[in-house]
Amino acid sequence: MSNLKKGCIKCGSTDAGQKEVAMTGSGLSKMFDIQHNKFLVVYCKNCGYSEFYNRKSSTAGNVLDLFFGG
Repeated sequence: MSNLKKGCIKCGSTDAGQKEVAMTGSGLSKMFDIQHNKFLVVYCKNCGYSEFYNRKSSTAGNVLDLFFGG
């Protein structure tokens, strides 16, 4: 394995944040504004690059590691 420091794939920064967001789907959920699709957004505080992760995924607890290539 490489000894390179892991960071944002765009700028190399290791300063990241995360937020939970909800999005509507299509059809009736869109029509009634039902937001049942929940995601975690991990973003680089330096350049703004962002990745979405499904909140229901078993990897949701490790999203920062995934974001940094872990």
